[in-house]
Amino acid sequence: MSLAPAPRRLLTRLRALAARGPAPLAELVHLVAAELVTEVCSIYVMRPGEVLELAATEGLRQEAVGQTRLRVGEGIVGLVAATGEALNLPDAQNHPAFAYRGETGEDLFASMLAVPLRRAGRMLGVIAVQNRNPRRYEPGEVEDLETVAMLLAEMIAAGVETPADLPAVMPNAFAASPLAPGLALGPAVLHGPAAPPATTLADDPEAERARLREAIAAMRQGLDALLDNGLGVAHAPEAQSPELAASREVMEAYRLAAADGGWLRRAEAAIASGLTAEAAVHHSAAELRERMRRVANPYLRERLADVEDMAQRLLTALGGEAAHAPAPGAVLLARRLGPAELLDWHTRGIAGVVLEEGSPSGHAAILARALGLPMAAGAEGIVEAADPGDEVLLDAEEGQAVLRPEAELRHAFARALEARRSRLAAHEALRDRPALTADGKRLSLMLNVGLALELDRLDAVGADGIGLFRTEIAMLARGTVTDVPEQATFYARVLDAAGDRPVVFRTLDLGADKALPGLAHPPEDNPAMGWRSLRLGLDRPALLRRQARALLLGAGGRRLGIMFPMVANVAEFRAARALVLAEAARVRPAPTSLAIGAMLEVPSLLWQLGPLLHEVDFLSIGTNDLLQFLFAADRSTPALATRYDMLSPPVLTLFAQLVERARAAGVPLSVCGEHAGRPLEAVVMAALGIETLSMQAASLLEVKAALASADLGKLRTFLDALLGADDGAASLREPLEAWAQENISF
Repeated sequence: MSLAPAPRRLLTRLRALAARGPAPLAELVHLVAAELVTEVCSIYVMRPGEVLELAATEGLRQEAVGQTRLRVGEGIVGLVAATGEALNLPDAQNHPAFAYRGETGEDLFASMLAVPLRRAGRMLGVIAVQNRNPRRYEPGEVEDLETVAMLLAEMIAAGVETPADLPAVMPNAFAASPLAPGLALGPAVLHGPAAPPATTLADDPEAERARLREAIAAMRQGLDALLDNGLGVAHAPEAQSPELAASREVMEAYRLAAADGGWLRRAEAAIASGLTAEAAVHHSAAELRERMRRVANPYLRERLADVEDMAQRLLTALGGEAAHAPAPGAVLLARRLGPAELLDWHTRGIAGVVLEEGSPSGHAAILARALGLPMAAGAEGIVEAADPGDEVLLDAEEGQAVLRPEAELRHAFARALEARRSRLAAHEALRDRPALTADGKRLSLMLNVGLALELDRLDAVGADGIGLFRTEIAMLARGTVTDVPEQATFYARVLDAAGDRPVVFRTLDLGADKALPGLAHPPEDNPAMGWRSLRLGLDRPALLRRQARALLLGAGGRRLGIMFPMVANVAEFRAARALVLAEAARVRPAPTSLAIGAMLEVPSLLWQLGPLLHEVDFLSIGTNDLLQFLFAADRSTPALATRYDMLSPPVLTLFAQLVERARAAGVPLSVCGEHAGRPLEAVVMAALGIETLSMQAASLLEVKAALASADLGKLRTFLDALLGADDGAASLREPLEAWAQENISF
């Protein structure tokens, strides 16, 4: 089989065939086999029930057409349909997935190249070529057959009659991981890869290349306007509203990605083979999508959403149709989402987002949290299962999305949503009041933030300060470690927004699921417990010293709080503190006060509390990592998500001991993990004696309201009784919830 000279001629002949109207599949396989000089060419078409049927063949027995069927996942053809990936096999019959079908007469053929037929993300079938001689097809041959497959998918979709799909009416629930908290109930609006272009073949490659270049320039100009003008990020950030503003850090990174012409050069090469500019962009983006789906690095895989976003914008610039405005309060369903797309949809009034793929460090998730837009990810298959307008119930706090919920569930959720809105409106009255409990205890409620866009939430919720500023988030969004002057300017802006309120900056928490391109990071089997956070900073002292210098310069003579993450022993803390103090000796003006603390996340530190409490100025408990290390339970594993509870005797006993030890040493103790933003957990921690809690802005007023109705003395008495019983319970959540329902207003 030799595909090298064939593509352009074959595309031209396919276009002529399509121009005559719907083409018989038998004619298509005959044409492809002749032009590609292959002994067998077969097309399998997807039928209802996830069955692939041999619909046409050149080279196999004709009596097998309409008779040979394979389920998705069965045989080589079924495996290609299941994975969406081509298979290139020199000896197909000895492949583990091979399923013998004697009626086809395929015994004579050894080598096989099978490519999926997809259109708009939907699997239509598989095209396969075979030869007698064992051989692995060349990369160029695979690419050419993939181009042919794209065109055949369009022709099959237009010319093959299939039974109409029955409308889906049954409820369908999907588990998902919360990325940005909140609830939403509304009609579904679907977002996916750009629809295939109506015209795929062109006569004048040079004209198409010129159209592509003009569209690229228009796309980049549009992004510049979005960044610098339309959202006002470049100038006067203090005048922005969160609904219309984007994080400069995220959008600058996105703009840099748009300037990378690697995949666009592949589009130009596709134009040279005879495709239109639209078809070339669609084909190049689809090819890159399949490659990036196989990338192991989660941060790099997240960039797939950015590529799809840019492809859609480029197709729009080429004259494509822009997305229509959704119904008010709609819930967006998408496989992936880029940051600019999220902003576009947000300005159109969506109420929530459900993704099939996404992580907390993704650009869209970062912006969703900053915008207060409920978002959950991991709802695999929801896009294909939904029809536009289907009602969607999204709980981005517990992690669930339900399509077409039953009436009883819908009404219950609608009541809960309305009650939540009323409750949050009532909480607004607490914004300017101190966080006081019913028995007069004063607490400090702080914010966890990581983007400049979130700084206005300090005043919006009446926070007492910033208990955790995640310095790595801006750099992850930019895709690079910024230099000292740029960092210093950014940190000064944070302190300006805080005014007299305290700010604690966490040094770079990179590694694990937060990898930066260009920062060499070896592959690891267990990255959460690997080379990350402070370990990385101590091994790259120049990186940590530059950040310390930038923080001191940004402080500009004001008070400054610096906190180290992932401290495993006191020696590490001492080494990191020495680096900061060395920089502090050089920077002028010096801070009015410099507090240096540690995050308590690694259990080994619990056995060095004595020397640690003599060294630190403050201590903050990071519940997310501490709990997963205590219980040896990966927090990203869905099966373990609710298995090990913060409100368990081991954790509560540990917290009580930490409070006692810190109080005796005169060291301030706080909690900055996500559990601090959950009302019941927050009240329990306050009863144990923790006086500072740091959380997401969306949780603060709700926590303040729960504290206002709580008598911590009574709760501590009840809690001590539960812990004293020591009956080996896995969790005390149930009795604590029962007590709270009778004694606290949530």
